[in-house]
Amino acid sequence: MSEQKRIPQHVAIIMDGNGRWAELRGKDRSEGHAAGIEPVRASLRAAVRNGVRYLTLYAFSTENWGRPAAEVDALMELFCQCVGNEAPELIRQGVRVCMIGDRSRFSEKVRSALESIEKQTADGKVLTLILALNYSSRSEITRAVQQIARRVAAGEFAPEAITEQTLSESLDTAPWPDPDLIVRTSGEQRLSNFLLWQASYAELWFPEVLWPDFTERDFDRALEEYARRDRRFGLVKDK
Repeated sequence: MSEQKRIPQHVAIIMDGNGRWAELRGKDRSEGHAAGIEPVRASLRAAVRNGVRYLTLYAFSTENWGRPAAEVDALMELFCQCVGNEAPELIRQGVRVCMIGDRSRFSEKVRSALESIEKQTADGKVLTLILALNYSSRSEITRAVQQIARRVAAGEFAPEAITEQTLSESLDTAPWPDPDLIVRTSGEQRLSNFLLWQASYAELWFPEVLWPDFTERDFDRALEEYARRDRRFGLVKDK
C-alpha cells in the first residue's frame, strides 16, 4: 500500500444486486447480470488508474448453483462471451486474469474459456484480476486442511509445526496478498462465504448502490473511504 496516497494494494468486491436491479425495472434477472459487465470494466479502469495491484471479484458462488437453471445457464453463457469480448482490452491494460474456486463442475466450454483468458493475459503486469468462480471460502479452507493433513500423514512435518502461514500457503489465494478492502454493493452487510480467512483485517464497506449502477466514481469513493480508516491490526496507535 502506498502510505502517501493510502491506496489499498488489494480490493475485493462482492458484486451484489444484479437480480434486484432487473426486477425493479421489470426485466429478467439475466438482464441484470448482463448489465453488471460495465461495472466490471469501470472497476478495472478505476483500479488501474489508482494503482491498485489486485482486484478480486466474487462472480459465482457454490451456492449459486441452487438458482433457477435458466439463470445459471445464462450466467455461464455470459462468462464465455465476456472472455472473448474483453480479452483484447484486458491485454491492452496489462491485466492478468486468474481464477480461484473449483472449476471442475463447469462445462468443458466454460473451462476452456477460463483457461483461454488466463493464457492470453498471463503477461499482464499492471493488475491481477482474480475471479472467484464456483467459490466457497469454507470449501477452500476444508481443502487446505485436507492438503495439510495429507502432508502430515506423509511425514513432511509434525502437527505442532502447522502455523497460520501453513494454512495461508495452502489456500487458493496463496500467490497474492490478503485483501485490504472488501466492498459489497446493494447495502447487504455480510461476507457470504467469501474470503473468510483472508478478510481477518480487511476494511469493509457496504454502499447502497446495486452492482449494475456501480461506477468508476463509486470505486473512487471506496478508496476514499479506505483512506479515512485507521488500520491498527490489533495494536495501539502511537501518539
